[in-house]
Amino acid sequence: MAFKRSSVRFRLAPPNSLSVMLGFAAFTLAACQSAPEAPPSPPPQLAPAAVAAPASPDLAVLDQTVAVTPPGKGVPARYAAFSGIWAGRLDGMYEGKLAVLTVSPGGQVTVSYAWGDVADNKPGVADGAGRIAGNTLKLGRLPNGADITFAMLPDGTLAVTYTLAGHTYTGSFARQ
Repeated sequence: MAFKRSSVRFRLAPPNSLSVMLGFAAFTLAACQSAPEAPPSPPPQLAPAAVAAPASPDLAVLDQTVAVTPPGKGVPARYAAFSGIWAGRLDGMYEGKLAVLTVSPGGQVTVSYAWGDVADNKPGVADGAGRIAGNTLKLGRLPNGADITFAMLPDGTLAVTYTLAGHTYTGSFARQ
């Protein structure tokens, strides 16, 4: 392969302008280089009190679509007082929720009852029916085998008795 002589010629700059160009190039290279990175700072830590506790899987949870129908005009006030959503604890530790969905003039009710962990019984929810007699609402037996009664107290809370597998748990529910 033969090389032909090119007509392109390079001309060097005078010595003092070459030093200026080289100095400018050195300055530019230095400016482009970044400083060594500092180690990343650790993420800020939240105080223990500010961290929300995760939701416990043993809580009683009613279906969000539960709808309470207000009692009609013919329902006696002592029966109508049971209408609504109630929540509380049995023996101070087992959570329960009661939704009294409908109340008839004769004291028949439809309900949804949710329970959290109760001894060896895992959380659940059951729809059912019951009857009010005097100041006490008694539900039909739940699918888990529990029998429950709710007595209306003068302060407007419910005294609850929950019997399951030969054990009786008691507590108080308040309107939500």
